[in-house]
Amino acid sequence: MKYLKVKVLPSLVPVKESEECSLVPVDEIASITVKDEENEDWLKSEDEDLVKVSVPWELLETSPSSSCSDTEDSDNVLHMDTKNLSRKRPRAAVTILPQDPLDSEMEDLSDSEDDDLEDIPKPGDLEDESPSKLTKGDASPYPKTAESPKRKKRKSRNVIILVPTDAYSHNLDTVVSPFNSSSFKTQPRHPLWKKADIDSFQVPDPVFVAPQCVQSPYQYFKMFFTDQMIAHIAEQTNLYSVQQTGSAINTNSGEIEDFLSMLLYMGVFDFPTFVDYWHYDSRFPPVADTMSVRRFQSLCRFLHFNDNMQNNHSPDRFYKIRPLFNMLRQQCLLIQPTNRQSIAEVMVAYKSNQHDKFGFRLFCRGSSSGIIHDLLLYQGDTTFLNSGLNVDEQNPLLSTKVVTTLCTSIAEPEATVVFCDNYLISLDLVKSLQARLGVRCIGTVRTNGTGGATAMDDKDLAKLGRGAYDYCSQEGVIAVRWLDKKSVSILSNACGIEPLGYVRRFCRETHQKIDITCPSVMSAYIQAKEGIDLSDMLVRLYKTPMKARRWYLPLFGYILDLCIANGWLMYKRDCDLLKEKPVHLKRFRLSVAGTLKVVNKLPTRVGQPSVPPNPHTTPKRLHNPRALQPTADVRYDCLGHWPIFGEQRGRCNLCVKGVSRWKCSKCGDGKLFLCLNNKQQCFVCYHQK
Repeated sequence: MKYLKVKVLPSLVPVKESEECSLVPVDEIASITVKDEENEDWLKSEDEDLVKVSVPWELLETSPSSSCSDTEDSDNVLHMDTKNLSRKRPRAAVTILPQDPLDSEMEDLSDSEDDDLEDIPKPGDLEDESPSKLTKGDASPYPKTAESPKRKKRKSRNVIILVPTDAYSHNLDTVVSPFNSSSFKTQPRHPLWKKADIDSFQVPDPVFVAPQCVQSPYQYFKMFFTDQMIAHIAEQTNLYSVQQTGSAINTNSGEIEDFLSMLLYMGVFDFPTFVDYWHYDSRFPPVADTMSVRRFQSLCRFLHFNDNMQNNHSPDRFYKIRPLFNMLRQQCLLIQPTNRQSIAEVMVAYKSNQHDKFGFRLFCRGSSSGIIHDLLLYQGDTTFLNSGLNVDEQNPLLSTKVVTTLCTSIAEPEATVVFCDNYLISLDLVKSLQARLGVRCIGTVRTNGTGGATAMDDKDLAKLGRGAYDYCSQEGVIAVRWLDKKSVSILSNACGIEPLGYVRRFCRETHQKIDITCPSVMSAYIQAKEGIDLSDMLVRLYKTPMKARRWYLPLFGYILDLCIANGWLMYKRDCDLLKEKPVHLKRFRLSVAGTLKVVNKLPTRVGQPSVPPNPHTTPKRLHNPRALQPTADVRYDCLGHWPIFGEQRGRCNLCVKGVSRWKCSKCGDGKLFLCLNNKQQCFVCYHQK
């Protein structure tokens, strides 16, 4: 190791030989010049190639042969930590926060005919990531990278800020300066770790009551997206249009249901732009026949969820979308959960093509089946204002506050085990959850969160081969390190090592799957951690295309997709209880879209076709297709079912051998034949339960 001589320059001038060597205190940072001690002629030279850096300093014991050993302060010779000069900044995701809850990201609300609400600000258009604009909980100890070249500014106002999500600082809300000795506090020492297993907690299996019958997809959707939410959207949309233009848009709950139906169709049948659904070359009847393109754009323009006039300088950054999230959260809490819960981070895309890097940050708690039961919107230092945490629970770690807040809403905490990833868990969190709430916890952990657990390192495990493990425990908490492709560390106070199991893994040497040893705690974590990942996958599978300048519309699209995913998982659970075969998520979503468009509404008037027939072509005679069967919600709503007499006859859809000229004006788009005479009253029987 080469020692470095340090010379503090009072100004940027050459150093003279007569000057004595100065020392820098430990708690200060200075601009210095550094040179190797092998060549001492640099003190006399006036070279401009001297390296000037700002670095932290530490005390270092020097050898008697050092040139400064004869001075009085020879015990305080310092050396430079050169690792800080070459350390790379880890790549991290970027969280979006609205800067002002009252702004909407769009100043001019006028929409052109070809504007498909896809003008999204680029990352360079957003506000600078200066430390003054970052929240207290988002400070990062890493140096900033070089600034990207400035882009052209749009005329509209930028109302969102970027917060770098540092996954390597263990989520500290306040960063402790390593140069301020008063910032360090004596941490209580953890008890010694010992080589012992813990008793496994038997998680009780939930008992779900089987329903009498499986309900329709529309009813499962309404369990989460209620009529109250639809009425609230219609009211706030009318109010916002009056505030902006002076006249109401005159929408109602029925039209909002049609609007939701069109969005659900667009999530399955994705066109490049919104206008393509109405265009002559690519017209899509389920969307184009429901509403005109101008009316759809007007609803998108004035769609709103909260009153701006009632803000009263609220610190809530998500004030515009908060009522919808609160109503959805109340409905999710009513669903009976399993006793294996998982907590993880979810990113809601602001730009549809980069959902993992650029979006809004949520923390969700869900069952192992994938149903989401609780949500928490991250907004920096104001995230936990109304969380109900007491003074003892206001931990400086973001992960501790997130998990504690989401666990307070668990109905049976003493019978529940929570699974977290290494982003959230630590030894102190595992102990505090069981002491305060009675919740047991299992999760992968990083090296700095194990509380000093003594286990074999990666090299020793690699010598034992794939499937090797080591463990130690203290006070009912076990720390396990298991080697798969890489080593994985896990903390648990609910499950131990025994009984050992096996997992199937692919072996590169034999080119086939083999069984490797797996501890019981790792098997439990692998099975239960898939809940949030399953929900996130279902939400992104058929995503609502809410691409707009207003920042809160992507969050509204996430709410709509989450209601579909939760409803489908509830529907699938009931089908399993009744031993019935469930439909695919796509069919479930299309059924909800078709029912929303028709249920509790009068049939639309049949007018002239939008595309005139070509007189030069001979029309082909086609067989009459069978009328589509309506859903039970449409069939029995007792509204708008009128008999229509026609010249063409058709097979009755209720009786076996009946032939009739009477059709229902609402069911099957007015093409469903039913008997209506003095002998057969199929029309009446068909619409009665």
